Parts: sequence; C-alpha cells; structure tokens
Amino acid sequence: MAMRDLIAALGLVLVIEGLSLAAFPAAWRRAMKAVLKSPEAPMRIAGLAAGIVGVLLVWLVRS
Repeated sequence: MAMRDLIAALGLVLVIEGLSLAAFPAAWRRAMKAVLKSPEAPMRIAGLAAGIVGVLLVWLVRS
C-alpha cells in the first residue's frame, strides 16, 4: 500500500506542477531566474523547511 501512496503522491505533484507551468510559463521563467541568482544557504533552509512540513503533513494524515 505504501508504494501505491508514494506513486499517487508523485503523480499529484506532477499534475500540480504541470498545470501551473502550462498556465503561468512566464512566472515560472522569472522564478527560475530568481533562483539562479539566490545564494545557496537560504535555498537549503527553505528546502529543509518544506521537507519537514511535508513529513509533518503526511504524519498527521496517516495518524
């Protein structure tokens, strides 16, 4: 069951990202340019924070 959940979650991520990219390509381009100019440390912190929030959400839904 866990593998099916993982595949479903990845599918939802692809749907959301794909739809937002199709609807707002210029915004994605601006965001990617901004990311390329950003220092690494804040990006790492944001990535860790997003990962922690994701784990907490999954934990809350599963418990």
